Amino acid sequence: MFLPIRKVFFIAFSLFYFLFFQNHSHAQNAVLRYADKQYYLENYYQAAEAYKKAYNRKSKYGTAVKLAETLDKFGAYDEAYEWWTEVINFPESTRLDYSKYLNAALKVGKWEQIDELLEKGGYTSSDFPELNIDQIRKLSESPSKVNLVPVEVINSDASEIGITFDKGNNILFSSDRGTVGNGKPIPAVRLDAKNDIFSKERSDFNEREFYKIYRKNPKGDLSPVPVDLVDAFHITDPHYFAEKDLIFYTAIVAKTKVKGKKNLVNHAGIYFGKMNGSGKITDSKAFPYNDHLSFGVMNPFVDKSSNRLYFASDMPGGQGGFDIYYSEFDDNLNFSKPVNLGPRINTPHNESHPSIHGGKFYFSSRGHTGFGGIDLFEADYSNGYVDNVQNMGLPFNSTRDDFFFVMAENGNRYLTSDRKGGRGLDDIYTFEELNKFLKVIVEDCNGETITEYEALLVDNLGNPVSTTLNKDGYLIAELEPESDYILNLEKQGYFKISQSNLTTIGLEGDTLMRKYTMAAIPFKSKLFADNIYYDFDKSDIRDSEKSTLDNIGKLLMENPHTILFVNSHTDSRGSNAYNDALSERRAQAVYQYLQDKGIASDRIKLEWFGEENLVNNCTDGVPCAEINHQLNRRSELVLSAFVDEDMSYELPEVVDNPCDLLLRQDVPSFDSAREVIAEDLDSKTSTEELPTIYFDFDRSDLRAIHQKELDEVFQQMKNNASLRLTVEGHTDQRGNEVYNEYLSERRAKAVVDYLIHRGIAAERIDYAYFGKTRPIHDCDTQNCSRDQHQENRRTTLRWNNNSP
Repeated sequence: MFLPIRKVFFIAFSLFYFLFFQNHSHAQNAVLRYADKQYYLENYYQAAEAYKKAYNRKSKYGTAVKLAETLDKFGAYDEAYEWWTEVINFPESTRLDYSKYLNAALKVGKWEQIDELLEKGGYTSSDFPELNIDQIRKLSESPSKVNLVPVEVINSDASEIGITFDKGNNILFSSDRGTVGNGKPIPAVRLDAKNDIFSKERSDFNEREFYKIYRKNPKGDLSPVPVDLVDAFHITDPHYFAEKDLIFYTAIVAKTKVKGKKNLVNHAGIYFGKMNGSGKITDSKAFPYNDHLSFGVMNPFVDKSSNRLYFASDMPGGQGGFDIYYSEFDDNLNFSKPVNLGPRINTPHNESHPSIHGGKFYFSSRGHTGFGGIDLFEADYSNGYVDNVQNMGLPFNSTRDDFFFVMAENGNRYLTSDRKGGRGLDDIYTFEELNKFLKVIVEDCNGETITEYEALLVDNLGNPVSTTLNKDGYLIAELEPESDYILNLEKQGYFKISQSNLTTIGLEGDTLMRKYTMAAIPFKSKLFADNIYYDFDKSDIRDSEKSTLDNIGKLLMENPHTILFVNSHTDSRGSNAYNDALSERRAQAVYQYLQDKGIASDRIKLEWFGEENLVNNCTDGVPCAEINHQLNRRSELVLSAFVDEDMSYELPEVVDNPCDLLLRQDVPSFDSAREVIAEDLDSKTSTEELPTIYFDFDRSDLRAIHQKELDEVFQQMKNNASLRLTVEGHTDQRGNEVYNEYLSERRAKAVVDYLIHRGIAAERIDYAYFGKTRPIHDCDTQNCSRDQHQENRRTTLRWNNNSP
């Protein structure tokens, strides 16, 4: 029986169609199985190519998702974004797909379009808490004042990762420079976790050259660093441990055949060895917790302060992905069982590249809130404890991969990044400070550094600026360029320092250096002492005494750190009760006079003593001349500075050198006080102008007028126990030498006895006598007037050289 030709043709065509598409489906599935295997082995380049091939044969949602995820793993973020865009156009796409689409958009720098992309999908930022969009926006608003600068001497069009310096100041880094398998630019390896070794020339991860360590010496010569490991492929992450003169590094050592195992997976491990004179790493030893066929161990960093090796690993028991661990070691490099840093640092995603510098722990992460890709983070580090993780922000991080942050011994900072604008795939960058820095050292008057004090630094708007006082006593702060600042420094018992002339405007270099002297406050210093006198039974201020009070008022007005102590007295005439009341009225008269001059009441301290403190022997019932009674009718005025030891004082404006006040405490006279405190006052008396005591002819008793002057000397010596006085007696030239020598001695002793009687210790007064041997006017060679003879009959006073 024969079938019609048309029916035969139809059956043949149907059979061909069935066989063709069945074969096509089998081929499609084979490609996907191959792609899935390569993805599992982290051979992402082969996986991506296979997924593309499968998708081109048949556009399926699942294939597009796998391809986008592979490209993300691969670090091909631009292409990944294109494929996530493709994914969300499938009707079966999910919210999770849209989250990954938005994340991919952020990685390619589409921050400005993020609201538009959210609106496009009918979402808001709150619908994707896992992306922390608002938090990253906030981070991006306050970038650090640094500029990233490529390290051009080592970057190439390939990938350069990590940097360390050995004892010869050679730069060590890793690179996959060399030819690429198919000539196309392909992203570099991120995490050398595992590889199924198909080629001994290039990585199956990305078809690029295997990583090697390179060394660049100070002369600029560049050479690869051979290692003595057999079948080692990727050699990366160099870290120099100076104390042991060792190079720690990461390596993948190929295992191609193991009995009983198929589809071998090779993971990274940590090794360390010595670098010999020819630049080869020798005597390499494996970290005892490597397991190349089970999990990866990589990114070594030695913290010498804690004898810990920090590293990243995906060993079982972690938080997920690669976590950061440490292993403690002894002097013989015996390592303890690794300890996971826990969930404060580690996330279900990958953490890597730990390093420690200056109390900070640095690491890279895909799991903490970041700008996209891998971000850099810092945490507080103290006594081996890590806490308070913070994203390092811009420009340390970008929307691309930023990792491997290290700090050299000289303070230079480095990171690795594949951010746009680089020369190659991954480039190494260092930092150029845009900010300026303030560095302050504070010394006392002996030149010793003061290491503890309070500091307040504010900008010209009054905003506080963070400062750090380090263990060496340096105050450090970051300053904005072209800006002004005010600095206040305080320490209990010291003068405050206030500086309003701190500016970075026109500053050459990056550091503003300042050195200040903080002087101890000379509490309760006596700056001035004088007496005013009263008429009998009166308390009103004589016109002749008003100039003294006027000068004191001016000192008080100009120097708010001073206090006036007023001690008022009477002579012995009258009852004790009456004299107590009279001395109080005299004190109140001084108080009222100065209040009328604008002096605040709390700056005048009054005491009154009636007739208790006479300056001479004119007690009850003792006949005395009126002039001697007059010496007892007085108010003693003592101007003191810095009397409250609980207060903080600013340095008086007229004092250029605060240490002068320490050297001149208890200034003994009005003029010295004026010299230190207020130089515009008229002169009254000074330590160089002590009174000269004159005597009547052939007499040695003190005139009343001079007793008042000696009372002022007494007051100075009372207020300053360091003062010593020298008294010298003289006569005129009439009479013989023996008699005049005896008379000059009596005149010197009259002054000494008066001061001793008033209460000055005898050992504080020296005296000498010279008779007629030292006249002011030589009356033996000329006829002298009465006044010239009077000037020769004298006793002079001067401060001893041991006095200040």
